Amino acid sequence: MPDGEVQGLAFCGETFSPRNVSISIEKGSITCIAESKKPVTRWIAPAFFNAHTHIADTVAMDTPVGGRPLADLVAPPDGLKHRILRATPDVRLSAAMQETMQFMHATGTAAFAEFREGGEDGVRLLQQAVIPGIHPVIFGRDGGEFSADGLGLSSAKHPAADLAAVERARAAGKRIAIHAGEAGTKDIDDAFALDPDFIIHATYFEDRHIREAADRNIPLVLCPRSNWILGGTTTAARPPVRKMIDAGCTLWLGTDNVMFVAPDMFAECAFLTTVYKTSPEETLTMATGGFSLLGHRGIIEEGEPANLICLDPGYAKEWTQSPALSLVSRIGSRSVRAVYG
Repeated sequence: MPDGEVQGLAFCGETFSPRNVSISIEKGSITCIAESKKPVTRWIAPAFFNAHTHIADTVAMDTPVGGRPLADLVAPPDGLKHRILRATPDVRLSAAMQETMQFMHATGTAAFAEFREGGEDGVRLLQQAVIPGIHPVIFGRDGGEFSADGLGLSSAKHPAADLAAVERARAAGKRIAIHAGEAGTKDIDDAFALDPDFIIHATYFEDRHIREAADRNIPLVLCPRSNWILGGTTTAARPPVRKMIDAGCTLWLGTDNVMFVAPDMFAECAFLTTVYKTSPEETLTMATGGFSLLGHRGIIEEGEPANLICLDPGYAKEWTQSPALSLVSRIGSRSVRAVYG
């Protein structure tokens, strides 16, 4: 965001408390938050971190899948999405990723954690496609991890087969992320054995897995809409979000595969809040927590980067009895007027 001031009802600090304030910005950081008596004309929320995406899959958006099993759709190397990706020219993949990043930024996302297929060439293609205002944290594989921020592993392959890749990536100082517990429990112990930096999905985590994630402080990235759309769950008991929160797990929120789910974090927040009964503060913590991958907290506080969403709350400005609840469940991405990051 350019230097200057922005005023409005801002959701401040770790509790996302709504306050009428003026926020001073210098060199991309929040330098002062002062109470304001000016009429509120906008809301100011922390920008989102989408903690799990596959944005190249935009080229397969809403492909009819005919009730196929999850592995047939997304498992490497010959799942449907992988065949589509291999058959798509680079120029089209690049255009799809750029348009998806534009959509993500316009709907409130300032950064995201991307699982990028295609090895080193796939990582390079995304790096060249990045647009201003949005920051990808890239997890490659098949050699792409060495030119990316980390190694991203699929649980469809037994983790033992990836052990050498994990060891090489760790020796190179790279982060490790792995899908686990998306369709069952068989891969969860193997995932923990790799000592990952975070685990994606955790849909079928049992009590002992929850306790281990909490005790070892391994963040869990939840993708609720994807789990429901792909048949991973039909109940709010999976993933066991409330048990995870009560156990002290670190939870982040992601939208997963653009082939099936629009990467709209406002929609993800509304689904999470409605189906899993999370509080607005819990939802916002999950929607911003991934910023820790970039070394900061993703909150509106003095000294933090000015990653902000400016919103027109519409009728909620006048009538809401809970601005934070309206923010995560009602006004939606249509209310976004500007995103700074």
